[in-house]
Amino acid sequence: MNITAADVNKLRQMTGAGMMDCKKALTEAEGDFEKAVEILRKAGQKVAAKRADNETKEGIVLTNVSEDGKTATILALACETEPVSKVEAFRTLADDILAAGVANNIKDKETLLAFTLADGRTVEESITELVGKIGEKLVITEYAQVEADQVVSYNHSTGKLGVLVAFGNTQGDVTEVGKDIAMQIAAMKPVGLDKDDVDPAIVQKEIEIGMDIARQEGKPEAMLEKIAMGKLGKFYKENTLLNQEFVKDNSINIAQLLENTQKGLKVTAFKRVQI
Repeated sequence: MNITAADVNKLRQMTGAGMMDCKKALTEAEGDFEKAVEILRKAGQKVAAKRADNETKEGIVLTNVSEDGKTATILALACETEPVSKVEAFRTLADDILAAGVANNIKDKETLLAFTLADGRTVEESITELVGKIGEKLVITEYAQVEADQVVSYNHSTGKLGVLVAFGNTQGDVTEVGKDIAMQIAAMKPVGLDKDDVDPAIVQKEIEIGMDIARQEGKPEAMLEKIAMGKLGKFYKENTLLNQEFVKDNSINIAQLLENTQKGLKVTAFKRVQI
């Protein structure tokens, strides 16, 4: 049948797919718009499967803090190349996904992917469809929601790094110190809140590295573990948030900064997400 330019444009408006893809889909569907939409969706699935092993090193990180400051959400939507991360459709989809997570109080990525958006498609289906239009792998690499007495967020100017910091035992607004600590987390990349929060696998690896270095330096075998434990103490100081020196004033650490700001003020959790 004859596929008109108006038909192609109508399908393009419906799906956002390219003109040639729309014309091909309509031709294959013999002018049936519903079938053409399904053909375009299947094309997206094929592209997604083909690019499943590709690396996603670009994208965007978004945060949202509720009006009362007690709940915050963070999302990272990744793609393969920087130009795609700046495409309007990519950024709109990221905004829509975050908005859905916030509005429906969604706690985890699996629930978010299965959530049905206003147009009847799930988040996962919407991502797959955009994959078909853009031709790159797109994936939610991180999604989390944090609740506390107050949560403060920080977004780096690149758009590829975001931080949430949750505070407990607050006695008034902690936005100012919260921003300082969030920026500290962004720059210093702590692996845990305190010593007990560090992954045991990381601790064991640091002990092994410390022992190996001491061994290479010719230290006695009986002393290796003691030397390694000393190095582990330095690791905790440099890599756990509460023990890190405050970057704006290295005469105090973050635990002391909290106590100096408000007696008993605590960081209960943090989330650092980077593309």
